[in-house]
Amino acid sequence: MAETRHAAKLRLARSQNIGPVTYAQLMARFGTAEAALEAIPDLARRGGGRAPKLADPRAIEAEMAEVERLGARYIFVHERPYPAALAQIQTAPPALIVRGDLALLDKPLIAMVGARNASAAARRFARELAFRLGGEGYVVVSGLARGIDTAAHTGSLDSGTIAVIAGGIDVFYPPENEDLQLDIAERGLLIAEQPPGSEPKARHFPYRNRIIAGLGMGTIVVEAAPRSGSLITARQANEFGREVMAVPGSPLDPRAQGCNQLIRDGATLIQTAEDVVTTLRPFDVLRIEEPDYPYRQKPASPDVEAAQRKTVVELLGPVPVTVDELIRQSAVAPAAVQTILLELELAGRLERHAGGKVSLSDPA
Repeated sequence: MAETRHAAKLRLARSQNIGPVTYAQLMARFGTAEAALEAIPDLARRGGGRAPKLADPRAIEAEMAEVERLGARYIFVHERPYPAALAQIQTAPPALIVRGDLALLDKPLIAMVGARNASAAARRFARELAFRLGGEGYVVVSGLARGIDTAAHTGSLDSGTIAVIAGGIDVFYPPENEDLQLDIAERGLLIAEQPPGSEPKARHFPYRNRIIAGLGMGTIVVEAAPRSGSLITARQANEFGREVMAVPGSPLDPRAQGCNQLIRDGATLIQTAEDVVTTLRPFDVLRIEEPDYPYRQKPASPDVEAAQRKTVVELLGPVPVTVDELIRQSAVAPAAVQTILLELELAGRLERHAGGKVSLSDPA
């Protein structure tokens, strides 16, 4: 029974035009993935477009068989052992593929990221910091990239480390980290959002970064250029209400500019593991509670007045706007606005952006 239910959830998550936000709204409204899949064509019709292509059940069955063959498993949002801290973020992945020690998810998690072309001194610092944080009972989360990520995993491999990768759980990237990735799968925990066999693409890395930031009580940045993925992860951590910490560096080294900028903007300056422990002490990971189970929410009415839909659509355009602003200007009930946006997205007419903003794909 659980296998059938999970197959339906995975099919919903893998279907066209259905991202994490839409998935959560569909589950909140219809209670089960089976009911949501059945309702999608009608919702898309009301949104003024064609129904999105639903994932082929045979492809889902094949993917699940491959995950099992690889010695991995799925964990689904709002089901144990999916981590409560990650479930709190608006874009929580509906399903994750994991391999390794799931008990690590119940321990205090701290993210560590930084430059791929990090200096030798920064790599040594990251490795030693990760080792000492492991001794303090923390599990270090990183992205298995070259440079600081590799140093963080290496330093915390014995105490517990979690690697979030951008591609499939069976894809080794970068190739030189194949042995480390296999070690983490055996001694730590490996996490992937993409299906097996997926080669990491540029668009996958920001998705991976939000998982790293969402898992951690805080994020430590060790060397980062002014425009880098590490700063994206730090920004996401800040948006999620998590602590952002940075290691200062020489103003003469471009690789330190990102960290120095973070500190100037309010990030906590970190020089030792004790600094991290002191910073995170008020943040009790054991008090993180699972968000309200979405199935318990009262389903929204399937009927939305045509006048309300017209009002909301007219306020939308190619320039992204926050959902709160739409609700304020339209004077339409929040539940009704969310329903309209859901219909538009399923119809392929809505795009979602960072910061909870939305825009119309075809304002005409």
